[in-house]
Amino acid sequence: MWCQHNRTMPFASLIQLLLLAAIWGSSFLFLRATVHLLGPAWLIELRVLLGALFLWVVARWLRQPLAWRGQARHYAVLGLFNTALPFLLFAYAARTLPASLLSILNATGPIWGALIAAVWQRTPLRPRAALGMVLGVGGVVLLLGLDAAALQFGAGWAIAATLGATACYGLASNYARVAPTQGPLANARGSMWAAVLWVLPLLPWQSVPAVPAPQAQAMVLVLGLLCTGVAYLLYFRLVADIGAAPALTVGFLIPLFGVLWGWLFLDEAVGWHTLAGATAVITGTALVAGFKPQTLWTRRP
Repeated sequence: MWCQHNRTMPFASLIQLLLLAAIWGSSFLFLRATVHLLGPAWLIELRVLLGALFLWVVARWLRQPLAWRGQARHYAVLGLFNTALPFLLFAYAARTLPASLLSILNATGPIWGALIAAVWQRTPLRPRAALGMVLGVGGVVLLLGLDAAALQFGAGWAIAATLGATACYGLASNYARVAPTQGPLANARGSMWAAVLWVLPLLPWQSVPAVPAPQAQAMVLVLGLLCTGVAYLLYFRLVADIGAAPALTVGFLIPLFGVLWGWLFLDEAVGWHTLAGATAVITGTALVAGFKPQTLWTRRP
C-alpha cells in the first residue's frame, strides 16, 4: 500500500503493469498462430478451461472456495459477455486480421462502454467523451481504410466480429456497475467456469481438430495459463495494490505490445497509418474513460 505522502507509483507495480500489458498484448499473437489449427470453438474452450483450472488451483491454495448459490446467474452473464463471446469473436477474426490490428481495435472497449451507458442508463455524454468517440472512430476508419489486411476478401466479417467483441466488453462493464458485489478472484473464477459451459455446446458443430504439433500445443498452454490465468491474477493484484483506475491504464498499453509482437514474430507490416490510427484510438479511448496522467500518481492512504 502506498504511503500517504508518496505520489509515485511503486516501481514493482509499474513493472507488473508493463508485464500485464505485454502478456495481454501477446494473446493476439497466440490466437493468430493457433486458430487455423484448432478452429475458434476448440481453441477458446481450451483457453478458458486452462484458465479456470489455473485459478481453481490458486483459490485452493488460498483457501477461497467459490460460492455458486445465488450467484450462478451473475457468473453466467459475466462469463458470456466478458469472456466466452468476446474470446470467440476475437478468435474468429484472428483467422483473417493481423494481431496488431486486433490489439488496437481491442482498445475501443471503453468507447462502446460509454455509448452503451448513454443508451442503457441514459448517461449524458460529456463533451470530452464525445470528442474521444470522434477520435476513436476516426482512428478505426483510418486503420480499416488503409490497412491491406482489412481490405482483403472476407475481412468485413472479421472486422464486425472484432468490434462485436469490444462491444461485449462495453456491455460487461455496464453490467458490472449494477451487478452484485463479488470479490475479484470470485468473479474471475465464476465467469471463467461459466465461459467453459457457454463454449461447450459449440464443439459438436466444429470438426475435431488433429493433434497439433508440440510448438502449437505450447502456444495453447501459454494462451490459457499465462494470457488468461496468470494475467487475471496480475490484474487483480494491481487493483489491490494501486487501485482500479491506475490498473485500467493497462488497456492503453496493450496495443503497443500487440503491434510490437506482431511485427517481431509474425512479420506484420507497421505503416504510418498503423501508428496514426493507434494513436487516435488510444487517445480517444483515454478521453472517453476520463483518464488523466495524474491518475498514476493518485494518493492512497
